[in-house]
Amino acid sequence: MEVFAEFLDHIENPQHRERMEDVLSWVMKKFPNLSPTLKWNQPVFTDHRTYIIGFSLSKKHMAVSPEQAGMARFSDEISKVGYDQTKEIVRIPWDRPVEYSLLEKMIEFNMMDKATCTTFWR
Repeated sequence: MEVFAEFLDHIENPQHRERMEDVLSWVMKKFPNLSPTLKWNQPVFTDHRTYIIGFSLSKKHMAVSPEQAGMARFSDEISKVGYDQTKEIVRIPWDRPVEYSLLEKMIEFNMMDKATCTTFWR
């Protein structure tokens, strides 16, 4: 979690900081082979130097970014759990629970789909 310490320290709302830390810790424990890093001042996880998933925050939500292919693949499931979405991000409101099973599917999909990817982005 050390790699994200400065990022987390700058989150003013303690509940938002705790939620972000919980999610990042969960990813690190569930997927220890992924490399945690900061890109564009946002927590990002990579696999063999290719982007797998990233996180950011706003006052109203935590944003999850699994790239457009991940968004397209899970659009129906995202809608079913009631999260707002765009072509690029899932918005998880601070007052709603994190659907870890959905995050897990997104990460596993990107790892599989990008297993032979040699670039950062698709």
